[in-house]
Amino acid sequence: MSIIGKYLGSVIKKGELTLTHADGSQETFGAPADGFPNVSIRLADKGVVRQIMLDPRLGAAETFMDGRLIIEQGDIMELIQLLRSNTPWERHGVIRESSPLTRIKNTIAAKLDQYNKQGRSQKNVAHHYDLGNDLYRLFLDEDLQYTCAYWDFDRHGPDMTLEQAQADKKAHIAAKLDLKPGQRVVDIGCGWGGLALYLHKKADVDVLGITLSEEQLALARQRAEAAGVADRVKFELIDYRDLAKRDAGQFDRIVSVGMFEAVGTPHFEEFFRSVANLMTDDGVMLLHTIGRMGGPGKTDAFTRKYIFPGGYIPALSETLAASEKSRLISTDIETLRLHYAYTLREWYKRTVAQKDEIIALYDEKFFRMWTFYLAGATAAFESGGMCNYQIQFARDRHTLPLTRDYLMENEKTLRGE
Repeated sequence: MSIIGKYLGSVIKKGELTLTHADGSQETFGAPADGFPNVSIRLADKGVVRQIMLDPRLGAAETFMDGRLIIEQGDIMELIQLLRSNTPWERHGVIRESSPLTRIKNTIAAKLDQYNKQGRSQKNVAHHYDLGNDLYRLFLDEDLQYTCAYWDFDRHGPDMTLEQAQADKKAHIAAKLDLKPGQRVVDIGCGWGGLALYLHKKADVDVLGITLSEEQLALARQRAEAAGVADRVKFELIDYRDLAKRDAGQFDRIVSVGMFEAVGTPHFEEFFRSVANLMTDDGVMLLHTIGRMGGPGKTDAFTRKYIFPGGYIPALSETLAASEKSRLISTDIETLRLHYAYTLREWYKRTVAQKDEIIALYDEKFFRMWTFYLAGATAAFESGGMCNYQIQFARDRHTLPLTRDYLMENEKTLRGE
């Protein structure tokens, strides 16, 4: 058995993987099982094995991107699903304490590559979000929501659309903000402006959206102008730290969706201090972020290099610990478990359907990189340790109603029920 075969044989028990080496020899691992895919891959040259074994995730990604790891049965989504679903995060049975060395390594790893000073933050954001609006139009919903949707299959049925799920996500977030007409709202990391426009339309509030992406800023402003609300829904290219230092007044509500992952652990306390200083005394914030279900960890090499340089997925523990330093009260916490997995599968399906258009915009290598990214992220939410957290914060314990009933009532109103 080959060296890579020993590794694959130790991992794959359910589902079947057939591996064809560069010399034509074959190895098969696992056995067919319900719910697990059967995949066949071929390695174009002997160097593929070495590259993968030196750094499994980065090596697999780069050889796939280069067309040297060739999938002959199935696709990259099924290959990664097969590998990840055989080693799920939920390891049932006896839980043992991690070794001191492992804990030290995890603590150090969580700090590396996370120093996102303001100039570097803008560069990191541009790396991902300034790829061009045309790319995102090809696989996102019509409102360009590039964050986890909210899938209420009980209400809409098993065939609900991405568009419906993203509309429900905006209502779910707005309900937790407990908005009142005329309030001032700041959207930190506003994307292409969809949520800001939604909040104004549904709750008659004034919104300032801030971003570090030139591409997002231009389109968000165009959308506000087209809707005739540019006097009340405004967008700026500014870092949250600079906004907090500027004499911009305070905001009744703050929302941040899918931006906290770019902050970096050394800046968590600074982020929450900035947020607290931007809030009125009776202000409310809703933070929506990808999170780790376990403790602090590290960002994998593929994501750091190709997708989100400087990015880090926070654990709930380190997020709350940082917020406590600014005396922010976590008034409501929700864990969204599989919602992002459903969202990512829809993005992947739309990406594959638009393959020719994406290759025309970039090239085949970019297309393979993008599908690897979406497939890997999907597996992380289906079998790995990723989830989404929605954390509601307040500065005053008296600000919000004492029971959670208002959340359900707000959401019904926003949905027009």
